[in-house]
Amino acid sequence: MDNLINDFSIGLFVWQTLILLSIGLWIYCLIDILKNKFLQNDKLIWILVVIFIPFIGSLMYLFIGKNKKLKLE
Repeated sequence: MDNLINDFSIGLFVWQTLILLSIGLWIYCLIDILKNKFLQNDKLIWILVVIFIPFIGSLMYLFIGKNKKLKLE
C-alpha cells in the first residue's frame, strides 16, 4: 500500500509540472503576440488561436507565428 501512494505522488507531480509548463507557455505566447506588430489582422488571429486552442495553438505560434512578426528597423 505504501508503494502505491509513492507512485501516485510521483505521477501527480509529473502532471502538475506539465500543466504549469503549458500555462507558462500559453502566457508567454500571449505576451509575445501583444508586444509585437503583425500584418493586418494577424495579431487578432494569433490571439484567438492561442486562447481557444491553448497548448497546440501556443506551439503553432512558436513554430509558425514568430516568423510572421514585422521587423522594426
